Amino acid sequence: MKLAEFLRVHGFQLLAPLAVFVVTLAIGFLVRRLLFSALARWAKKTSGRMDDIIIGAVKGPFIIWILMLSIHLAAQVSPLSDKISSLIAKVLLFLLIASLTVVGSKLASEVVRVYGTQKQSALPVTSLTQNVAQLAVIIIGLLILLNLLGISITPLLTALGVGGLAVALGLQDTLANFFAGIHVSVAGNIRLGDYIKLNTGEEGHISDITWRTTTIRALSNNLIIIPNSKLAQAVVTNYYLPEKRIGLSIPVSVSYDSDVAQVERILIEEAVKGAKEIPGLLAEPAPVVRFIPGFGSSSLDLTLNCQVAEFTDQYPVQHELRKRILLRFRSEKIEIPYPTRSVLLGRQ
Repeated sequence: MKLAEFLRVHGFQLLAPLAVFVVTLAIGFLVRRLLFSALARWAKKTSGRMDDIIIGAVKGPFIIWILMLSIHLAAQVSPLSDKISSLIAKVLLFLLIASLTVVGSKLASEVVRVYGTQKQSALPVTSLTQNVAQLAVIIIGLLILLNLLGISITPLLTALGVGGLAVALGLQDTLANFFAGIHVSVAGNIRLGDYIKLNTGEEGHISDITWRTTTIRALSNNLIIIPNSKLAQAVVTNYYLPEKRIGLSIPVSVSYDSDVAQVERILIEEAVKGAKEIPGLLAEPAPVVRFIPGFGSSSLDLTLNCQVAEFTDQYPVQHELRKRILLRFRSEKIEIPYPTRSVLLGRQ
């Protein structure tokens, strides 16, 4: 009964705000449909992914922004008091900044991921760098919201500074890992996907760098978790820097009766032929054979030197090349000797 009475008395006054709300909402949805259809067509013509990411991040929240605009315009033409209208405007502004902060944090993470994978000189893409980018946007958004609420930032920063000092003393190991992770990520000496080996023996591909640990995936497909501070202090061999390709040396031993020039020719021929057929074996630079180590105790020892595309290619390449060399030696009657030792027994 009270609702009916209210509508009878104030029904005409509610028509204008309701009409403004409905019209604004309808126009907003129409504009959204036309705008994003045009943006989608434009994005298809571009080769980059950044525009697709921005469109995808904004398309959903755009509905909320239309709804907020409709409420704001409806409140402006409503018979509400100035105090209530101002309160509604502040609440809507607060929600707008909060939504922009959420969208901005997601965009920052995606921008770091996409830009980092496209540009070699950009910041490496890790969980740590993406989280730091998100955190920076969230902090900026929180500071704007606090200022909107009339909360002074200066005393808050002072309190955080004093409290942060106490927290830092209690979380020395955690902070050491955090800043070590930032150092490792920014330095560019270790990147996601690189194959590394530590002086302590651990080796594998870098899987991820988080705020506390670095994850390495070994060739056995096991994960090795290393604290960032330990990684920053370790002696690291990165097999992907300055480039992925690495040298491969295959020792070959033949009998003293063999023709060294013939053996050298066979090895080079097999390596050159293998470069066309064996995945990972490179034709350039050209393979070479060196008479090193040289004269063994029971054999002539040579070394076939060639290049493979990356560290993990050396194992299948060695396997295939050794099979081919063995078959070629057998067909050419080149002997691979067994170790022998001559023992001279003198008369007593």
